Amino acid sequence: MTSTELSDVEQKSLEEIPHPSLPEGSSIYGGTKVFPDLQAENGETYFTLVHGIAHESSVSFVAVLQATRALRKGFETAIYFYGPGSLNCLATRGFPTTGTSAFPGEHNINDQLKTFMAEGGKAYCCRFGLSLHGAREEDLIEGVIPTHPLDVQDALIHYARKGAIINSTYQL
Repeated sequence: MTSTELSDVEQKSLEEIPHPSLPEGSSIYGGTKVFPDLQAENGETYFTLVHGIAHESSVSFVAVLQATRALRKGFETAIYFYGPGSLNCLATRGFPTTGTSAFPGEHNINDQLKTFMAEGGKAYCCRFGLSLHGAREEDLIEGVIPTHPLDVQDALIHYARKGAIINSTYQL
């Protein structure tokens, strides 16, 4: 038997339940939005802290998507990348050359971060976080604001005093 041929028991297992059981485009989840689609009130702020590395999980990417959505709802919005999260801000990601995606989605965070800033969001990146991983400040995506390590806490205090909604993401 070749690797493409199936044994009787393998064929029987495949036929027990149709795969997939629903045709493409079938709805398997409801669409009811439970909470109101709130928009920012005058002067409201949304602040996100990101301490996760691109491609280690979806945490960093989802944080940038959430910040973009808050920006589009009218919030003054900023993202602060620190620790290993600082690596999300590098324009030099890619293989075999910078900007070339070695796999689909490699530049999702880069592209979404550029969109976020183009739409008026601010992105900060801790210089110490860069240094921990040997990354260079000159390799930051254009528009990302480099910050001093002591700014992480003061940025949090600053936005808390402004009454910001604070989304803090952390990945170990």
